[in-house]
Amino acid sequence: MIASIEGLSVLVTGGSKGIGKGIAKAFAAAGARVTVVARTEASAMATVEEITRAGGTAMAVAADVTRRDQMDAAVAASVKTFGSLDVLCANAGIFPSAGLEEMTEEQWDEVMDTNLKGTFITVQAALPALKNSAAGRVVLTSSITGPITGFPGWSHYGASKAGQLGFLKTAAIELGKYQITVNAVMPGNIITEGLEDMGQDYLDQMAASIPLKRLGSTGDIASAAMFFASREAGYVTGQTIVVDGGQVLPESLEAVG
Repeated sequence: MIASIEGLSVLVTGGSKGIGKGIAKAFAAAGARVTVVARTEASAMATVEEITRAGGTAMAVAADVTRRDQMDAAVAASVKTFGSLDVLCANAGIFPSAGLEEMTEEQWDEVMDTNLKGTFITVQAALPALKNSAAGRVVLTSSITGPITGFPGWSHYGASKAGQLGFLKTAAIELGKYQITVNAVMPGNIITEGLEDMGQDYLDQMAASIPLKRLGSTGDIASAAMFFASREAGYVTGQTIVVDGGQVLPESLEAVG
């Protein structure tokens, strides 16, 4: 556990499931006060209830990251309840599959609006509060898909995730004068609710292509996010951490053995 997480006010978008839920629970377990943001209050509250049952402190807010007014309200609610906002985990994202030949403009726009424009809106909405923090932190959830790898059906998703990394480099420069750092975690194959629905054979096949021979957990991503959010990482900005069990390293499946 990173001791400097204790007492921080942390807002996590997309916190009702998957990686976002894992991030929210890990920060709360480390003593942070967590605002869980999801599109519906009921889904956000489900995560909050898990956190509070475990002895943590959290609140639920319904907001859509594509709506600036809703994100302004989410940040305001967090500051009102916890007195500050120290860490923003911009995690919300969608990944519907659509082949390039059949993809519609509406499908492209939906992914870009949520994953890339949503990142911009969320960060901008949080800035006034983060500037008032002793050391504000922004942690983006990007992906290896797009910046490093590709996968059929995810050209829009990959473009959005690569775009996040372009965004963070200039954001880190601009926000450095406020002592706000901007970094990103790049997950590989992580076990989430959606992935588990694919069945054990699918999970085993995926794990076989990873040098560590296992899929990652949401806790693996949360640990990287907490490092970026910590006081210890105060001189790290504009950077990324790939958390993928070595997935991107082999030239072929034969290299994995």
